[in-house]
Amino acid sequence: MTAVELPEVQMPAGVCHFVATPIGNLGDVGLRALAVLAAADVVYAEDTRHTRRLLGRYDIQARLASYHDHNKRQAVPRIVDELRNGHRVAVVSDAGMPCVSDPGYTLVRALGEADLEWTVIPGPSSVLAALVLAGFSPDRFLFVGYPPRKKGPRARFLTEALADRATVILLESCHRISSTLEILSEVAPERRVAVVREITKLHEETLRGTPAEVLARMTGKRLKGELVLVVQGRADAATGEE
Repeated sequence: MTAVELPEVQMPAGVCHFVATPIGNLGDVGLRALAVLAAADVVYAEDTRHTRRLLGRYDIQARLASYHDHNKRQAVPRIVDELRNGHRVAVVSDAGMPCVSDPGYTLVRALGEADLEWTVIPGPSSVLAALVLAGFSPDRFLFVGYPPRKKGPRARFLTEALADRATVILLESCHRISSTLEILSEVAPERRVAVVREITKLHEETLRGTPAEVLARMTGKRLKGELVLVVQGRADAATGEE
């Protein structure tokens, strides 16, 4: 793709910039996000190969370095030192907003302890997109991240989350979504749910219904990656019943 004209941005030295990136469709990236990535002395990414594809799409040359869950003990002190030395640092995750269900919070905590500043370049969010696609009340919602891998702890985790009156949003692996829907069929069979996948991509799909209905419709589908599961809140369910 040809280079786009980027806006002028002020990127103060020594300030860490957390930059939201597309959750699927590369066309969703913001111009300010691209400008910050182009201006940075170094861009820290979960997967440099993934981020290089985004930068290449917009003809941006940037020095990339790795920051992920497996190297955070080494990467965080290095980032702190670079910021102290006046470098312009940007941090991205593979998709969406850094620090949301990824190791970014470890860095934020270290920045606070080091009395360093950070800022956010907002953008795409799978959580908010799924909330709107689900069609449940958005007035109050609870994001709980990833549930535990083991079935017993996951059942307790879901039961506790569903005690809240708010719409509940969680992330789930394609390998465990069926098991999670089975648990919901037992602990909250009347609640409506929505499973949202491939958000912003060609095959985006939202399956809505009771846990049992959605599970039946998912049978035989070839799923991949991360899915967003939205569960109707107690207050919304009560209103519907009335």
